[in-house]
Amino acid sequence: MNILIVEDDNIQKQNFIKMMQGIKENLTIYEAEDKADALKLSNENSIDIFYIDIFLKNSSGLDLAIDLRKIDKYEFSWIIFLTTHAEYITQAFKEVHCYDYILKPYDKDKLLAISNRIILHSCSKTIIERKYAIFDLKEGIFIKIYVDEIIFIEVNSRTCTIHTKNGIYEIKGISLKRALELINNTAILQSHKSFAVNINFITKIVKLNIKSYELFFEDYEKKALLSYKCKSLIIEKFKTKNPTYRI
Repeated sequence: MNILIVEDDNIQKQNFIKMMQGIKENLTIYEAEDKADALKLSNENSIDIFYIDIFLKNSSGLDLAIDLRKIDKYEFSWIIFLTTHAEYITQAFKEVHCYDYILKPYDKDKLLAISNRIILHSCSKTIIERKYAIFDLKEGIFIKIYVDEIIFIEVNSRTCTIHTKNGIYEIKGISLKRALELINNTAILQSHKSFAVNINFITKIVKLNIKSYELFFEDYEKKALLSYKCKSLIIEKFKTKNPTYRI
């Protein structure tokens, strides 16, 4: 799940992230300090839960939430406000239909209780709505591959090899670009002219030389390549998922 914390106090924000690491689900935590950054991240990614400080730099959290509600995919998304002033919450419930609020300083038990409740509800829906792509394995044979099972994709001489948790599939005559179009998921990112990877399975990034890196994956021996051109995006996503990691 993707979470966005919008908080202009860096100490409070890092404290929040540290507490959220107590959740045993696979979470990607995005960070923003103001309305503009938050809207940019929300448009570029698919956010499942918003945690928004009522008071932000150059704007208010309420204004941000109102703008988020105008975006179709966030019309009914989970919004939780962070505040030191509970008197503003009535307005938040009326204008934004937020789910709940958390008073500062953060109460870890309440934060985890609210978050786990939402995640449990959302994951129960995800089981029904798992995304997949259909590939033409060979003439007359089609295969359904669930996106959350893809570890990485490698293309060599027009043969697309899809490495998954349940096996390896070779599909002839398909480019990496076409494979990514069929999958159409923000977790699967191109890392090299011949590779695309599932950011959720990366466990380690090792520099090979000035132009390339090697990607290691959870419970999987085979490795993928990361080029200098794709380095910034992949490392940024990886570090967001692993806040204590340093290249």
